[in-house]
Order: sequence, then structure tokens, then C-alpha cells
Amino acid sequence: MTFAVLQEARKPEPIRVGLVGCGGRGTGAAEDVLNAAPGVRLVALADVFPDRIAKCREHLVSLRHEGYAVTDEHCYPGYDGWRRLLDCGIDLVLLCTPPGFRPLHFAAAVESGKHVFFEKPVAVDPVGVRKILASGEEAERRGLGVVTGTIYRHTRKFIETVRRIHEGAIGEILSFRAHYNAGALWRYDRKSGDRDLEFQVRNWPYFDWLSGDIVVEQHVHTLDVVSWALGRKALRAIGTGGQAARTGPEHGNVYDHFAIDYAFEGGVHGLSMNRQIAGGHGEVGAWFVGTEGVASPYEGTIAGSKPWKYEGESENAYVREHSDLIESIRAGKPLNEARQIAESTLLAILGREAAYTGKTITWEQILDSDLDLTPPGFDWANPDPVRDPPVRSVPMPGRPREARTA
Repeated sequence: MTFAVLQEARKPEPIRVGLVGCGGRGTGAAEDVLNAAPGVRLVALADVFPDRIAKCREHLVSLRHEGYAVTDEHCYPGYDGWRRLLDCGIDLVLLCTPPGFRPLHFAAAVESGKHVFFEKPVAVDPVGVRKILASGEEAERRGLGVVTGTIYRHTRKFIETVRRIHEGAIGEILSFRAHYNAGALWRYDRKSGDRDLEFQVRNWPYFDWLSGDIVVEQHVHTLDVVSWALGRKALRAIGTGGQAARTGPEHGNVYDHFAIDYAFEGGVHGLSMNRQIAGGHGEVGAWFVGTEGVASPYEGTIAGSKPWKYEGESENAYVREHSDLIESIRAGKPLNEARQIAESTLLAILGREAAYTGKTITWEQILDSDLDLTPPGFDWANPDPVRDPPVRSVPMPGRPREARTA
């Protein structure tokens, strides 16, 4: 057998990938999966808006990556584009649309036998979380890989710090702080002729039914680290928040700041803080206080009776999460992270609803809640070409949510 034949025999089986959601994060995920492992071929793109597909293709073509193989025939615009993409012979689908789409797309991907990478968060309400849990269990039964965009779970610095927390490096955990305080977020300016539906989907971070609000869409990263490090059940939350800087109708109906107190089993309390306001102090991190020290996975440090600092090399976690998924699929032991991200998403929803209502809400109450943020009469599977979704009013404690004109 020649050397060339041996090399050919050692090549991994190709994995054909399709991307649903061609915005900035989706385009980034497509680039990351191409760099994650040999034998990966990106073959299909889908997005509601044709211009998003065109912009995504332009960027990916500029990379000149040998794994890029998208043809015009495998570009699927429109609200049903994702369905056509799932039927085009792919093995792995990247679900990177606004989170309000996630439960529907995940269920269909699993039903069609596809491995899944999906961005966080994975739902915007308890009804959606329960759908994710059910689809995750079905993926497990079918032997399908499922990895989510919670990059810290695939980052060596975080993995090593959390492992030490679990091994008792800071003693018994007493409390924590979790911050995601950032500046102003991008915003889509409404254009003449935009329907309400198009405007909301393009401007999705500002509408609760599409993003879940900032504490769900963004702060879920940090809350996932909290859930991971504590390794125990959340009991309840009470919180506050509101609109301080983003008050115009162009900013939809979400808050720009939250402060939430969470209680977990074992008497652990923690303060969660999230802000998206320009000009403020930016800080993203989580700190865990124990009887023998303080740990920070974001800094890779432990201070106290067993001091430690991560000295390893930095890595691209956005690529690593795809590498881990592909390696697990090829090894015949596919990862399934559906439950962990569903529970972290629900933890964020718990805090949001505590702030929205001004009430203390328990884990059981939010898990069993029939809250569904999908606009009445609106079906993502068959969107009405005429009817536009209403916009709920900005939540205010003590006042029920009401629809208002966009």
C-alpha cells in the first residue's frame, strides 16, 4: 500500500454542515466550524432575509477555506428556508437565529436526524424550555450530538477552575457574584417599507419574544457558569430592573439593566447584575466565595488557603466547542448539552420574571409556568404574510403585560 493510499485511508469521514441564521453570530459560527476539524464542509445556508445570506457568503468566500462549498442551489431564503436546508443532505446543523426560533428549529433538526450546534440561549420562556428538554431527550435516544454556544464550558481555564471548586479548593461555597455589565448594543434602524415583522426580527435583541431580554440572551453566559460551578438546584429569585437609557419605541420592550438575588440549595445566595448602557463601567465575571477562599473562573484564579492561578495557554473557545462536538461524533460518543443549557436558560428566565413582576418566584413555579411569549395567533412554522406580531408593553411590576402599537 502506497503512502498516498494510507493518507487517503486515514482521512476522517466528511461532515456536511448547514447554517440556519446568517447574521453576525451565525457567520462567525460557520467560520469556526470550518476551522474546527479536518473533513468539515459547509454546504448550505438559510436565513429569513436574502441580504443576510449574501453578506454571509461574501465573508465566507473571502476566507478561501477549502471546506466552504455553498452553491446558489443550497441557499434558502424565507421563513421556510430552514426546513428546506434540513432536507438537503447535511449531517450537522448550526442553529444561530434569534432565540425565539430555537425550540421549533431544534425539534425539527432532531426529528430529521441531524447533529446540532445551537447558540445560547435556547428559549425565551418556560414553554420553550420544556420543548428543548424534550427534544434533548429525543436526541439522546437517537444518538445525536448536541452542543451549545456556552463557550466557557469548553475553555480550559474555566474547566480547571470549576474542577477545583468542585474538589473543595475554596471550602464550602457561601455566596457568589455574577456580572455582565456591558455597553450599548447594536440596533437596526427601521427603514421605509419595513413591516413590523421584518423590523422586529432584524432588531430582535429588543423584543422579549425573540431574545428573552438581555438577562436571557446575554447574561445566560455568566449564569451558566454559576449553575456549573455551584452544581446545585436553584430555589427562588427576586429582582429588579427597567429601562434607564433605552426608552424609545425603537428599543422594543426589553430592559437595559437587571439586578437579581438568587437563592440556591445549601443556603447559597448570590447577586446577579446585567446592564447594557453606554458609558458605564464594564465588567463580566463570576466570583465564588467559600469558607476557605474565593474563586474566579473568568480570571482563572483561586485566593485563600489553596491559592492557584491558571498558567496554561489561551485558546479559541469558539472553535473548541465545535471541535469537541465533531470529535465526539466521530468517536461514536456524541456530546449532549441540551439539558444543561435548558436549565441555565430557565435560570435566566426565572430572574427576568422576578424582576418583571416584582415578586419572589420559585424554580418550580417557573418550570411549570405556562408563560409563552409567542405573539397570539402567530405561528413560526407558518407565518402569516399579512398579520404582524403585536409588541407587548415594557414590563412593569404590578401591571400585566399588554400589547401596544410598534
